[in-house]
Amino acid sequence: MTHQKLDISVHREANETIVVLTGEIDLHTAPRLSAAVDAALVEDPVRVVLDMRGVTFCDSRGLGTLVIVARAAARARAVLVLANLGDFLKRLLAVSGIGEHFVIRESAPEAESPSLGLSDIEETGTDSGQTLGRPDPATDSGQEPPR
Repeated sequence: MTHQKLDISVHREANETIVVLTGEIDLHTAPRLSAAVDAALVEDPVRVVLDMRGVTFCDSRGLGTLVIVARAAARARAVLVLANLGDFLKRLLAVSGIGEHFVIRESAPEAESPSLGLSDIEETGTDSGQTLGRPDPATDSGQEPPR
């Protein structure tokens, strides 16, 4: 059985370190992802952005590694941001129930801006107060809707 590899490249900008991932995050490649994020955190960035546009597969070990590196970033007083998630990864994070614990940076539709950079995209996360499957306390009056 041939195992796919994970290519990792790191780019540093003023307030963030961008870790571009291409390939599979699994039992064999997860340690390299952890090492790359740990190395990025040594530089004390405000944010570590995992650009996951090129990720083709992520198993349970990969999901666990994402949780571990997010905790490492928090201990280093940085924010881990997952960017450019494909449908597969969005679904995986939602089904596993851990997606709401990450800051996720969504890219704008390419038709609107053909040359998107990481600075042209919007971040979302649980800071909005609304989480998956839970009512927003600001809009939920606790009453049932009229029938």
